[in-house]
Amino acid sequence: MIKELIVVEGKNDTAAVKRAVDADTIETGGSAVDRRVIAKIALAAERRGVIILTDPDHAGERIRKIVSSKVPGCKHAFIPEQDATAKGDIGVENASPEAIRHALAHVHTEFEGAPVLIGMDDLIAAGLIGHPSAAERRMALGNILGIGYCNGKQLYKRLAIFRITPEEFGDALRQMNQGGHTL
Repeated sequence: MIKELIVVEGKNDTAAVKRAVDADTIETGGSAVDRRVIAKIALAAERRGVIILTDPDHAGERIRKIVSSKVPGCKHAFIPEQDATAKGDIGVENASPEAIRHALAHVHTEFEGAPVLIGMDDLIAAGLIGHPSAAERRMALGNILGIGYCNGKQLYKRLAIFRITPEEFGDALRQMNQGGHTL
């Protein structure tokens, strides 16, 4: 059994998580996360810890931001968009048990006030900002690092709050470039 409670968006996500692992979930009920749900998540974080596992789309990112801004110290699990898409629908409920287990096995913990190890200049030099294929490259890099897709500003922040080292960043760039995602 996973010790932490897993924060998901709805009942179908809970069902998918329970098919993959033995875990308890808290459902946000969508992107309008109310104060009662935040209070429940905060109590869970204090008692057991929480892992946020939301859909790899705009609404899922909004929920992730709301919860992590109100409940410090959350862990984050990310499922790549291609592993959570079925018939044009994106969501945790569409992910295979293997994809969910992989995401939960590679969680990242937020660290407040984390030092910046990778700068904006590094992101520009790597073609992750200001490059014609920057969005595609950020998606590939986010999938390799297990931190999800994000825009350039969010990538900069996630690299810091998840304490991605320059070595991890360099290894991920090499892997991405070898996979055909070159500058």
